[in-house]
Amino acid sequence: MRDDVAQKVNADQLARLLGDWRQGTAYMDLAQALKALILDGRLSVAARIPAERTLAAAWGISRNTVASAYQRLREEGYLRSRQGAGSYAALPDGAERAPRALSWVPGQAVDTHIDLTCASLPAPEPAFSLAVADIATRMARHSDGHGYDLVGLPALRQAIADHYTARGVRTTADQIMVTVGAHHAWGLLLRLLVRPREPVLIDSPTYPNALEAIRSHGARPVPVGLDDAGWDIDLVESALRQPRPAVAYLMPDFHNPTGLVMPEPARRAVVDAALRSGTYVVVDETLSEVNLDAGPLPPPMAAYGRPGAVISIGSLSKTVWAGLRVGWVRASKSVISRLVAVRGPSDPGNPLVQQLIACRLFEMYDDLLRARSAELIAQRTALTDVLRAQLPQWRFTLPRGGLCLWVDLGAQVSTKLSLAAGRHGVQVLPGPRFGADGTLENRLRLPFALDADTLTTGVARLREAFDEVMAEQTATPRTFGRTRIPAPHLPATRVTSTERLPR
Repeated sequence: MRDDVAQKVNADQLARLLGDWRQGTAYMDLAQALKALILDGRLSVAARIPAERTLAAAWGISRNTVASAYQRLREEGYLRSRQGAGSYAALPDGAERAPRALSWVPGQAVDTHIDLTCASLPAPEPAFSLAVADIATRMARHSDGHGYDLVGLPALRQAIADHYTARGVRTTADQIMVTVGAHHAWGLLLRLLVRPREPVLIDSPTYPNALEAIRSHGARPVPVGLDDAGWDIDLVESALRQPRPAVAYLMPDFHNPTGLVMPEPARRAVVDAALRSGTYVVVDETLSEVNLDAGPLPPPMAAYGRPGAVISIGSLSKTVWAGLRVGWVRASKSVISRLVAVRGPSDPGNPLVQQLIACRLFEMYDDLLRARSAELIAQRTALTDVLRAQLPQWRFTLPRGGLCLWVDLGAQVSTKLSLAAGRHGVQVLPGPRFGADGTLENRLRLPFALDADTLTTGVARLREAFDEVMAEQTATPRTFGRTRIPAPHLPATRVTSTERLPR
């Protein structure tokens, strides 16, 4: 990675990330703690860390301690140094990388598998059926035109605008563009705002499809690690200053996959820092209303900074049904006009039928959200109960919203587990799919979007797969660089919430 898009971490930031790392032999403890930061994604691959002399002076420790720790990391492949350019976090050349996409073979008996890769709900009944039945009377008023629509039905744009206004951000219909889902909205914004090879700031972990869209566009993801406590705003501000990314893609409400919520002071600080760096903040709000027991949330990020500083994207995929394919962009009128031009002749626009269904669903949206919350709370309880019984060594913070758990496996085996799980009849996404650089091997996302019986069966199969992987892991040492070491079993990422389930 070029130095102009690499994150630079100073001594104070690194000390805050590491916490109390001193346990026994100083250089070994420091090397192990730094390795843990890299593997769980809190220190991004290619991040530049302080020079040996700088770190030793800042922390008041022996330079020989730092030099020995760095050398150990170089030997194992977790640090790369270039004369005159500094030292950068890395992964060993032999480290396993999770596949970016799952394969499907025609004729494969996928009906026998439990799919835990998708955090999405079935269509809600009876609300969805009522909305579908109602569109017959509405179609007649719209079927006399050509049917192509690049901006959205006025009634739907107004309904979305009214919904933002009710959430505390005054919005008019001409600030809304309807899209074919939130992912379509993100792709349009990348085409409008980001040139190939420009940096885009993202959380680590983040939503895999958003990350793939950045790569497909030819842009460069700049990850900033999250921990269980949330966003390190100093690191976010630093990443906005250094590479000066064109866009920052953030999920402040029930973040996918962690379930975290960004506090109000952090939202204000991020928007202010983005304004100083000339960075567009694109906020993915697809999970913002999957609020299970968090109470009132801070105002949307669009409420901070000057008008138009934040662009919001959302959809009905997580609250209603992914198959509906209705999303939107909330932005300034000028950005909406430019997006229309970006869509161009290759994009036929928004399907009329889906928009009419969405209009009807917004009329009953509050009742629908209440019913969804009750359903998801029960399914979250079912998943946490069975995990506590079947896999008590796995750790997680109970999310207060969203659709999934972000599980710490306690071992760097997520990719192996996902492959073994497929053989046991359950599909899961490994942790590295949620990162930009092959880290997060100690993590697994588990959605609670399925019914309780299916979740119970799925976790039983995961336990079998995990036992198989750990037996193999214990028996087979691994070799990184020039040093032969046992298969890594690093301390799990700390869990600071008091809501962590009992073992």
